[in-house]
Amino acid sequence: MAITNVSQSSVASSGAATTNKTAMAVVTTLFFVWGFLTCLNDILIPHLKAIFDLNYAEAMLVQFVFFSGYFIFAVPAGKLVEWIGYKRTMVLGLSIMAAAAFLFLPAASVPAFSWFLAALIILAIGITSLQVSANPYVSVLGPPATASSRLNLTQAFNSLGTFVAPYFGSLFILSTVAKKQSEISQMSPDVLHAYRLHEAATVKFPYLLIGVALIVLAIAIAAFKFPVIAAAEPVKHADAGTKSSLRLWKQRHLVLGVVGIFVYVGAEVAIGSFLVNYFSQPNIGAMTEKTAAVYVSFYWGFAMIGRFIGAAILQKMKAGNLLGIVAIVACALVVTSMLTFGHLAMWSIILVGLFNSVMFPSIFTLGIAGLGPLTGEGSGLLVAAIVGGAIIPVIEGALADRIGIHHAFILPVLCYIYIAFYGFRGSRQTVST
Repeated sequence: MAITNVSQSSVASSGAATTNKTAMAVVTTLFFVWGFLTCLNDILIPHLKAIFDLNYAEAMLVQFVFFSGYFIFAVPAGKLVEWIGYKRTMVLGLSIMAAAAFLFLPAASVPAFSWFLAALIILAIGITSLQVSANPYVSVLGPPATASSRLNLTQAFNSLGTFVAPYFGSLFILSTVAKKQSEISQMSPDVLHAYRLHEAATVKFPYLLIGVALIVLAIAIAAFKFPVIAAAEPVKHADAGTKSSLRLWKQRHLVLGVVGIFVYVGAEVAIGSFLVNYFSQPNIGAMTEKTAAVYVSFYWGFAMIGRFIGAAILQKMKAGNLLGIVAIVACALVVTSMLTFGHLAMWSIILVGLFNSVMFPSIFTLGIAGLGPLTGEGSGLLVAAIVGGAIIPVIEGALADRIGIHHAFILPVLCYIYIAFYGFRGSRQTVST
């Protein structure tokens, strides 16, 4: 989920003659940061679920408020880039994220689930600002011919963040063993409040540490002298009007691609969000939440490996064909997990991460293919579709409350079936601009 709105359609059309490796390394840290914080939600979900006695649908509000931020704030963040530029937007995004991290401290001191959700909304604003500013800047830090290669590399570091986050969360956030619901239900109000204070307190140190790190990074970005690249300067475009929008919606491959991004992000986030609870099931992994969190790292770690492998394969295979194949394999793996138990069920769902890896960039590039001057607007629609990460996990949570986690994975199965269709058929261009 590392590619975001490039409001200027020409942003990748020109750039520096050679890649500025120092600037590239500095900006790449941002990809790691937002991957890390996004994936840390997978650890927050079971922790908050246990503390506040939430059902699965309620616990998925964590992802709902977080990923809704992409839908709500992507366009304002793009306008912000036009107003203050890429560098200042990066610094502002990091500052907002730091403020959100510090808000976890009073949320844990109350403690109140609504306060945690408020902190997550603010965190989403900061991350969206980073995404909208960092991606187009990376694309012009070197020759246009290697723009996709640079973006793929930064996405790999984004995946590194998602790989590290569950292990970090297991050490700090899930450092205690949550009591069973039967024990919690017998507590008096005073004892229950004390228990919730004690459990919620485990988020204070890690998010305090994160907040400080974000401030340091913001200062470093502000102090760093980025190279002056003409193509990196945002350009305001006049509104193309209704005719432009109508032409955009006539692009069948784009419209179907918007649905593809929606269901892909939804499926990936839904699976990752349930893994800790899934692996804790007696008939699956029968392990503590802390141990289960470590295994979640493998799900995201495989995605990182898959991006490197996918970059090599895409040099010889059409993106649509590869997308269709990996979607079918991912679907088969989820079905295998649903029909089995124990380690086979665990590792089949973990391996889905490997085949998720190339889906987002493939759907994104197929969706904007051939749009010409409408590329910027088309990318905006695709970014808005990331809201699938807010909606589909909540639906799966409602299913899990009724039929259990094991069978609720039928929803990602349906998502992968659609992605396979898009790869083989739906991504074909039928209307020209």
